[in-house]
Amino acid sequence: MKAQLVELLNFPSLEKKLSFAGIDSWLRLVHQMYGYKTYRYAVIENSHALAALGLVEINHPVFGHYLATAPFGSYGGLAFETPEARDLLLDEARRLAEDVKAEYVSIRFDEGASSPPDNWQQSPNYFTYLIDLPATPDELLKTFSSDHRNHVRKSLKKGFSIRYGHLDLLDDIYEALAKSMHELGSPYHSKNYLRKMAELLGDTLEFAVLYNAQGKISGGGVFIYQNATIFNLHANILRHARSAYAGEFLYWSVIERAIQKGLKTFDLGRSLVGSGNEVFKVKWSPRKQLLAYWYWLAPGHELPSLNQKNPKFQLVIAIWKRLPAFIVRAIGPYFIRGLA
Repeated sequence: MKAQLVELLNFPSLEKKLSFAGIDSWLRLVHQMYGYKTYRYAVIENSHALAALGLVEINHPVFGHYLATAPFGSYGGLAFETPEARDLLLDEARRLAEDVKAEYVSIRFDEGASSPPDNWQQSPNYFTYLIDLPATPDELLKTFSSDHRNHVRKSLKKGFSIRYGHLDLLDDIYEALAKSMHELGSPYHSKNYLRKMAELLGDTLEFAVLYNAQGKISGGGVFIYQNATIFNLHANILRHARSAYAGEFLYWSVIERAIQKGLKTFDLGRSLVGSGNEVFKVKWSPRKQLLAYWYWLAPGHELPSLNQKNPKFQLVIAIWKRLPAFIVRAIGPYFIRGLA
């Protein structure tokens, strides 16, 4: 029987088979929060799933009209067993974009070494950083530079503490992320976004909140567990704690916990090439892996540049940092909903 492309309402039978865990929940999260329409496609042959694709249609007055996999995430939304099945899905994504008159399609997955098919372009701007976790933390510590080892050890003497949890930490994790993003000049989602994310992802999600010696919130992160990997979705440190190596403390605490759980990989999450985030992550001796960020562009459109390195955003970032928190938190979700 020839492979057939079908549109689905959900992916319940495909998630384990295609390492698609969490994607259906993620599509529901984006739809419930922002009302964006979602699309699910699969390639089936002899009742066997060869590939699956989840897309969200973003339509924003500032940031444009486009289709994207894994909105607000590093990668995901596409899984496949064969290039032929993959290309059937990409063709369908292109046809959908033409039907809804989208400016472009953004496909994100973790096989950056592969080449996009005709009429698709790779944007080589994002990498992820993978730490292979050994049997003990000391084994990993030995792989760091002497400076980085020293910074990790110093962080352990600063009086920081860390709490891990779920909805019990909702208020604190929102405060950590919303404030740190404000300091960086970027909008952030509402607290309800984090609440719904925790509810939909369940035990596969964990919040971590960092406190200084006086109990003041100093940073935090959102981490997702899948198979033997822990994924860093968000992890930020507040300005007042950076010079005390709070970032080193947060990452090292998460690493120790992951090793205790028997996990094999810590995915530090995506970073823009040349950014400060990339510089920090490289210190942890990770494997640097190019992400496949493939784009189909409608005629007359260029590769989008919805990131902090775009010169068009520099003035806006500077102004955003100076706005009072009550304004930023009120209007931030309106802007970030278009930065998927």
